[in-house]
Amino acid sequence: MRFEISKVLDAIEGRVCTDPQLVRAVVDLAEIIRYQDLDGGRPASTLRLGMVIDALARSLEEDNAAVYAVVHRGVLSDADLTSNERMVVRRWADDGLVEVLDNPGDRMLEVADLLGLPVLSRVRFDGLRGRFPWLVEQPGRALAPVPGAGGPVFIAHLGGGHTPVAGPPSPAAAKLLAREWRCPESGCNLFGGSGGGGAFADLAAVGRKPTGQAPPSLRNGVPTCPRHGTRLRDAGPRPRSEVLAVRVGGLIRRRFVVTEEQPVLVGRAPDGSGGIMLGQWLNDEARRWISRSHVRLELRGSDVVVTDVSTNGSGIRPAGSLAEADRISLAPQQSRVLASGDMVELYPGVQIGRPSELPAGASYNPDSVMSEAPTMAMRLPR
Repeated sequence: MRFEISKVLDAIEGRVCTDPQLVRAVVDLAEIIRYQDLDGGRPASTLRLGMVIDALARSLEEDNAAVYAVVHRGVLSDADLTSNERMVVRRWADDGLVEVLDNPGDRMLEVADLLGLPVLSRVRFDGLRGRFPWLVEQPGRALAPVPGAGGPVFIAHLGGGHTPVAGPPSPAAAKLLAREWRCPESGCNLFGGSGGGGAFADLAAVGRKPTGQAPPSLRNGVPTCPRHGTRLRDAGPRPRSEVLAVRVGGLIRRRFVVTEEQPVLVGRAPDGSGGIMLGQWLNDEARRWISRSHVRLELRGSDVVVTDVSTNGSGIRPAGSLAEADRISLAPQQSRVLASGDMVELYPGVQIGRPSELPAGASYNPDSVMSEAPTMAMRLPR
């Protein structure tokens, strides 16, 4: 039973990060673990984070939806968690996957404001609506996870809306996120040498390598480390990057980042680390057609370039058109710049493109991080 719970925590680990390019919502872990009404179990359980992440994926109809978790330092020693849970949260903190603070305050809302992300919380934030007017103006930006028939669902604090929605990022975000920042404190996990990194236990389920860095906190307009409260040093421009997504069978399965220094291979089962493996989502015919490494995506200046490295070739769908007459063949070893709206088609129903430009398809239930959870796991005694 304990081993099965550990596997669930490993899967949840793959859905938490501080990469602004990959996260889809912001949460306060100290709050989420206390939602006892979600499972009727122990006073605190990190498995409830998995339940909320599953609800987010269902609502967005997107697999591998990642959350940005702000964590009060007290969670690391919370006696209501098991020793294994505390160890896992410490590992997340050490790897820079979560942001651990002594006094989180309104950091969760600051991150959501900077990045234009929704907040998943039952807190009303009544005293902060003047500073963050979107809490009132955009109901889908502040949603409360509550029990539902098939697991947690979301309800808006004010007005209608039950699906998390993104809003415009803060005007300060573009400038902040265009630079690399370094904290003067030794061993800072958010603004050290790499930031936002870490090893993931379940590459089959997650398979992503974070490339972004957490957004600095702004204190009187000065970029500041939220953990140490010290002024950050500007370490120069951040490498260019582009967020792409894989859509299989009408559902976005993975988001990933391509940088100038890090091309990405996508295929049935690419060799090496950092590749995007599709095999687990393909039917038998698609697995026979799609090569282990099928296409390589790279960033050249501001252009996303796709190169077919397969046996059978690929196709380009200009402006996302699914009409066969519009399809442009991409032969093995041929390259092409992806124009706005273009998507790469590896096989019918298997496409790669910019997330906002991928057409909506049939509705499927995303994979669950709780699939390894034993029955009644949340009610086990410590």
